[in-house]
Amino acid sequence: MNSTNGTKRARHDSSPQRDDGYQTPEKRVRVWSPAAGADYREWSTEDVCLFLAGHGLGELQAAFRENKIRGRILEDLTESRLNEMQIEPLGLRLELLRCLRILCQNSPDIKKVFNDPIHGHIEMHPLLVRIIDTPQFQRLRYIKQLGGSYYVFPGACHNRFEHSIGVGYLAGCLVRSLHERQPELQINKRDMLCVQIAGLCHDLGHGPFSHMFDGRFMPLACPKRNFKHETASVKMFDHLIESNNLEDIMTKHGLCLPEDLIFIKEQIAGPLSSEEEQHFDSSQNNSSWPYRGRTEEKCFLYEIVANKRNGIDVDKWDYFARDCHHLGIQNNFDYNRFLKFARVCTVGNKKHICTRDKEVGNLYDMFHTRNCLHRRAYQHKVGNIIETMITDAFLKADPHIKIEGLDGKFYTISGSVDDMEAYTKLTDNIFQQILYSSDPKLSESRDILRKVELRQLYKYVGQTHPTSSNRIKPDEYDSLPGDLANSIPQTSISDVKLNPEDFVVDVSMPHINKMGFGC
Repeated sequence: MNSTNGTKRARHDSSPQRDDGYQTPEKRVRVWSPAAGADYREWSTEDVCLFLAGHGLGELQAAFRENKIRGRILEDLTESRLNEMQIEPLGLRLELLRCLRILCQNSPDIKKVFNDPIHGHIEMHPLLVRIIDTPQFQRLRYIKQLGGSYYVFPGACHNRFEHSIGVGYLAGCLVRSLHERQPELQINKRDMLCVQIAGLCHDLGHGPFSHMFDGRFMPLACPKRNFKHETASVKMFDHLIESNNLEDIMTKHGLCLPEDLIFIKEQIAGPLSSEEEQHFDSSQNNSSWPYRGRTEEKCFLYEIVANKRNGIDVDKWDYFARDCHHLGIQNNFDYNRFLKFARVCTVGNKKHICTRDKEVGNLYDMFHTRNCLHRRAYQHKVGNIIETMITDAFLKADPHIKIEGLDGKFYTISGSVDDMEAYTKLTDNIFQQILYSSDPKLSESRDILRKVELRQLYKYVGQTHPTSSNRIKPDEYDSLPGDLANSIPQTSISDVKLNPEDFVVDVSMPHINKMGFGC
């Protein structure tokens, strides 16, 4: 109660007194002091016990000491894990989880939320955010997911950037689901973080217009190179880690280097040794284990980002949903339902990710969606023609484009894949660089790209479907334009002469169709 002069009634205790004449009542506070100002991930087990005591949870100290719970483990503790530690009753576990949630949220290095049009509001681990905020990853903002299809489908303007974030998120969803439902798999924090990083970085190596670069341009520019964007992704990932000095922060978040780096790269590109990869491809059931990042006991982890066994992986889940959304095509596959039924089972002598038998219909829908996307969008005849024209323009411009790489060296478009500093600068913007250039050496390339913008496209001649007994082999592709030029229609005019360079023959996948374009 205040007195008439506006001051508080005096108290006869030892409460601290303020200079303005007011007295502050004494408060009882629990005092705890691990390492003052230290990040909770750096706490030792004893620091964690001090935190528990300071929050009225001292009775849990013995269990935390017995299980050697350090600070870096706190954010991954779940109710099932606490139950395994025999922490009872339920109310005590929930109070502990509440305190840990507040602790992690108050950390200066917290998870960030992305608003994704496909998956909604998704949380990303701080280490993933650090990877996203690098020039090598930001480069993906300027590479169209569907390449030349954007010139056919006006809504297909999405890029590799958002697809990669989506794959990283879905990879985390699947590995966490397996961890929570099957603790006996012993999936740890390192495993989960590595799987998410692999999903996030699996497309770092894509070139301009995505698959046009590695499927059309590079085979013509460097026919003996056998360029794959997965291999370039591994090289770009190494460059990203090294140039941004991320080794320390990766170690800070609990990763073990270089073992975990090897595991991440193996998820992206398969076995890192070419000899091991060939041996692995020759027999999926061979007894030898070609990977070095994880033991065969955790072989199922290699089926999450890029499943080499049956093709059912989170990469497809994201681009099915994302591409259908932007193309305006119905997506009948529900990955959320697959997540509910996914389990790791022993098949033969290996562990694989499996699902319930009743989910076979959902999987049929997945492959039907893939088939539909290829027929209606990915192999659209006009989209293929436009990508062929852009490829021709890039091939003519290749010797004249100079991209600065490491140590001031300059590279051509095709040569930039040898230097990740130069390759980081190579995006879809090369189209505009050529189109708006005044260099006379780029005049032929410039004319082709102008025709693309003016819709003066190569003329579509037709297509044929080879029979199963008459498949076109890869070594026969180069001879197809000549075969087409030598084919004389019955109604042809005698003075018309056709040359192989007048035609472009495109062999489309997954349905092998022979398609002819008149130049």
